[in-house]
Amino acid sequence: MIRISFHGLTDVGLKRSNNEDMLAMEPSLGYWAVADGMGGEAAGEVASRIFIETAHEVFSRGVPDAMPKDLVGAVFGSANAKIISQAKEHREYDGMGCTAELITYHGEDYHLGHVGDSRTYIYRNGQLRQITRDHSFVQDQVDRGLITREEARTHAYKNLILRAVGVNEGFAIDFIKGRVLDGDLFLLCTDGLTDMVDDPVIQETLSLPRDLRSKVEKLVELAKLGGGKDNVTLVLCQVALS
Repeated sequence: MIRISFHGLTDVGLKRSNNEDMLAMEPSLGYWAVADGMGGEAAGEVASRIFIETAHEVFSRGVPDAMPKDLVGAVFGSANAKIISQAKEHREYDGMGCTAELITYHGEDYHLGHVGDSRTYIYRNGQLRQITRDHSFVQDQVDRGLITREEARTHAYKNLILRAVGVNEGFAIDFIKGRVLDGDLFLLCTDGLTDMVDDPVIQETLSLPRDLRSKVEKLVELAKLGGGKDNVTLVLCQVALS
């Protein structure tokens, strides 16, 4: 049997006037998610809200014996269509979209959907590992060996996203599945955290003998100390097996 302890937080940061991030923590429905809106003004906030509301709708109605991959795929697919539809109906929403992470647990496996440059990490046995790949221009350049990871952090086009929910009718999500171990800690976060806080510092913070709330609050504090240039949102899920 799997049990999930969790905590999450979203913060506007120090430079933005509004928060275009959203999160969901729905243990009764069995999923956790973060979304980072883009598109300027209120459009990004609309896109991320549509994603989060769609996740609730899909997991609420569900279907008997539905496979986790199908539910995750239905959230991303339906949200993508709804965001595109809203953008067509409202000129002020043109170009809006969101990056998103959604995780659910089934049996002793995790099932994760990922689009964009929000990220999911797993902290296991004292080591932090990113289990998603950024859908971004600079990540593509790193993969091609054209720039280093250090150069990517300050690159002029580091915020150029190659894939997002609600931008193109034909889009693909990364679906990631893996076995959980007792004590695993999953971190879902927007780039407002990872642009401000290096992975070694995130790992050090997660290793502290503190409860989940304190770790979440500490990471948000570190993002703001690092400049707080963007909204910052994260959810921590800790696995217990019995």
